[in-house]
Amino acid sequence: MKRLFNLKISLLFMIGTLCVTSLVAQNQEFRAPSYPLVTHDPYFSIWINNEVPTQIETTHWSQKPMPVRSVVKIDGKAYRLMGKSPAFEPEAELIKTNVSATQTTFTFKQDGAEIVLNFLSPVLIEDLDMVSRPLTYVSWEFNSLDGKLHEAEIYFELSGLAAVNTRGQKVKWENYKEGELQVLKLGNVDQPILEKSGDDIRIDWGYLYAAARTSSISQTFAGRSEDAIIAFVESGKLPEMNNEDQGSRVVEGQKVLAYTIPVTVKATGKTEKHIMLAYDDIFSVEYFGKRLEGYWKKKFKNMDQLLTTAEQEYTAIKKRCDAYDLNLNAEAESVGGKEYAAICALAYRQSIAAHKVVKDENGEPLCFSKENFSNGSMGTVDVFYPAAPIFLYLNPDLIKAQTTPIFEYAESGRWPWPYAPHDIGKYPLGNGQKYGGGEKTEDRQMPVEECGNMLILTAAIAKTENDASYAKKYWDTITKWAEYLSEKGFDPDNQLCTDDFAGHLAHNANLSVKAIMGLASYSLLCDMQGNKIEADNYMKQAQEMVQKWMKAADDGDHYRLAFDAEGSWSQKYNMVWDDMLGFHIFPEEVENKEIAYYLKVQNRYGLPLDNRDSYTKLDWILWTASLANSKQEFNQLVAPVYRFLNETPERVPMTDWYYTKTGEWRGFIARSVVGGVYMELLKEKLK
Repeated sequence: MKRLFNLKISLLFMIGTLCVTSLVAQNQEFRAPSYPLVTHDPYFSIWINNEVPTQIETTHWSQKPMPVRSVVKIDGKAYRLMGKSPAFEPEAELIKTNVSATQTTFTFKQDGAEIVLNFLSPVLIEDLDMVSRPLTYVSWEFNSLDGKLHEAEIYFELSGLAAVNTRGQKVKWENYKEGELQVLKLGNVDQPILEKSGDDIRIDWGYLYAAARTSSISQTFAGRSEDAIIAFVESGKLPEMNNEDQGSRVVEGQKVLAYTIPVTVKATGKTEKHIMLAYDDIFSVEYFGKRLEGYWKKKFKNMDQLLTTAEQEYTAIKKRCDAYDLNLNAEAESVGGKEYAAICALAYRQSIAAHKVVKDENGEPLCFSKENFSNGSMGTVDVFYPAAPIFLYLNPDLIKAQTTPIFEYAESGRWPWPYAPHDIGKYPLGNGQKYGGGEKTEDRQMPVEECGNMLILTAAIAKTENDASYAKKYWDTITKWAEYLSEKGFDPDNQLCTDDFAGHLAHNANLSVKAIMGLASYSLLCDMQGNKIEADNYMKQAQEMVQKWMKAADDGDHYRLAFDAEGSWSQKYNMVWDDMLGFHIFPEEVENKEIAYYLKVQNRYGLPLDNRDSYTKLDWILWTASLANSKQEFNQLVAPVYRFLNETPERVPMTDWYYTKTGEWRGFIARSVVGGVYMELLKEKLK
């Protein structure tokens, strides 16, 4: 009987869980595969892989545990808002989950009160100060639903795992006042600054901070989660901090930073409370032997200054982000519809959080991407190339901050080859290319790929700013790369392109398009600097290549994957720059023929990358969609991507590599390249 009773309870629990999930799904238009919470750089990046935040624990983007938990008491009764612990306490009733460009919001109703839990990472791309601040606000808004007064109390904790690479590392903490703030600080005992590089690692140097106004909180705690969260739900009192735990492993009792916040829920009108989470990495990256700090330190001497200013600016920043999110959503919806706008909103913080903005020796910004869930390469050209539309659309200074290290590396005397490098190192150590043969051999290099990328992006910067002075700084290098494409670009030999997971391919038609666009880009740059002879020369070369390309790639009702591969096909996403940059050297019927064919061969979850497999790249689909000459065709290509994000069984930060028939994840998560979904918005901007 006991076993039967337990089985009934288990079934009821499962049914209840399914009902909650179903209810949330019915009350929101878009179910993301994962929701960004704290999103600033490749290390300070926390996500939740479910729309119901009490069903799962939060993680770092790499899927290693990094719990964030919140419990609320309403008139003395405790409910979980985020996290699975303590499991014996019930979940508050979730009504909806929403994600916008800078915010993720969970709305609950419970015991006569509405509770809105909000995570705001104010990474506003056009503002270098804001986008570089490693600080997220967590807020709770209460509204009475029954017109009665309620007494509430919030418990919040953030795991010390956010400050270590592995669970066995030892941590220490501080609790101190800074002006009106009560600050908690936690970090690794050993502080191995910039001693590790690679992909599947988390930061284990620097310090994690949590801060709130002393007047708004009732208690603070640093130490074992198992002591604090249980004490809160049982008595409302947090234990005294136990200094004997200082220097112990973070896994022992699950070390956390925690606050309790009392709230009087008024009968009418809202009541809001908030705290701040931040991370000071001391030094962010190494750039050819020099340790560089985060760009935010150009304005703030230390984290205490940033916390103080951020607290003072909270109301203004919240209003600014609310307006920013609404405006960006409206812009995206106007050019691509609601589904496109939802994709753009989800991609926004993910793309930014795969970068780090630092200041060089002169205080100028440099921006380094990390090749997440791939090989950990730093400043990879064929990673910031697909991500570039979001930066070109919102702040070209940040794409210049990504291309500059490549130009400087190429001109340093260290880079031995006549074409552009692939990367500058392995994150966070940018001391020379690590991919393929690096500086030693030409093994697994990407000559046509990276030269084309750099020329196209430099031209896109000039077009966006209506000024080619940035290109002039590196003119000899740009010219050398253009000459390389002129000689080697049209019919590439057996080499890699950015889709290197598909292996080497000779006579790659899409890579040939990239070379053509690269030469046309160089022509544009020449023209903008008044060099008409060279401009005409390179544009003529590009135009002649287009005519040869159309014959070599023609396969009847579409164009081939490779010139010698009859019956093959591929996405020609590189062609999007032809109209974007005003070249118009490919006849419109080429684009129309390709789009018509793509619509025939796409699957439930999108257009495959090419005929060799059913997998695709999400970013390239959105580039390819921007080749369409009608909104209807654009929407037909975007809709399956939206469906994929809604239905994929893989609950991870947005992947860009997946199977188009099943919606299953093939590889790559949390990568910067999803910034490429902003291509249609950039297209509208450059008209």
